[in-house]
Amino acid sequence: MPPKHFTLNTGAKIPSIGLGTWQSPPGQVASAVSYALQNGYTLIDGAYCYANEDEVGQGLAEAFSAGKVKREDIFVVSKVWTTYNTRVEEGLDKSLKSLGLDYVDLFLVHWPLLMNPEGNHDRFPTKPDGSRDIIQGYNHVDTWKQMEALLKTGKTKAIGVSNYSKLYLEQLLPHATVIPAVNQIENHPSLPQQEIVDLCKEKGIHIMAYSPLGSTGGPLLSAEPVVKIAEKHGVKPSSVLLSYHAPRGSTVLAKSVTPERIKENIESLIDLDEEDQAELKAYSDKLVAEKKWQRFVYPPFGVNFGFPDKQ
Repeated sequence: MPPKHFTLNTGAKIPSIGLGTWQSPPGQVASAVSYALQNGYTLIDGAYCYANEDEVGQGLAEAFSAGKVKREDIFVVSKVWTTYNTRVEEGLDKSLKSLGLDYVDLFLVHWPLLMNPEGNHDRFPTKPDGSRDIIQGYNHVDTWKQMEALLKTGKTKAIGVSNYSKLYLEQLLPHATVIPAVNQIENHPSLPQQEIVDLCKEKGIHIMAYSPLGSTGGPLLSAEPVVKIAEKHGVKPSSVLLSYHAPRGSTVLAKSVTPERIKENIESLIDLDEEDQAELKAYSDKLVAEKKWQRFVYPPFGVNFGFPDKQ
């Protein structure tokens, strides 16, 4: 079986698989979180932007009250949203209140930009023409300095980033007194983002992979090497895609609100052998060489974040 944990640059252990909560249907998040925690999961990934942290908190409380898991055994992740990047602690306080927690295990910068904190919407302020209300010229390093200050409050055990390209990491790191513990990025064989993975490995930054299946009903599930490896091991293509990350040293986020699927995702992980890994790498390398990579999550910010596939 793949490893159950990896070690962060803080010395803390982070689970190799977690439950993602982005876009989970309202009214189903609490039961999904509770079920996951009582059936093998020890990592829950959330964010203020997802607008469901109240439900995540309900699920946490339900699982704790059931007596099967304790707070100290669970790794909870949240993220500061772009409208709070100049008031990071306030953003964290809102998440903690919703989650019903005194601290999170990891707090991330969700995206390295600033949307108008005084705009017409708490999460998605817009200009009169309907475009996102972005504050141009904001330096994302300023947000990181506030993140570093959070560590003294005890409200988070570790800090990190999300959706950071190699370019943005190279802008950040010379000014960081605390190296990010994590960079959470979209990652799968159709978007290996190897330049980011390699830089993070060099700097001791752990990768958390979201959207590991690409998209619902997406082409990854029917990609030839994925199907071939699944048949070889007698598992579903989704199991191969979730298992792709452990050999890369990365944590993967599996997303579902269906009990059977939640359980299947964690129980069907397999050890990919060297031949399997080589086939998936060859598939990725060919897509990158032909510039046919596929990114499935990219909000319409109108900002160049430095990703090669978005130039």
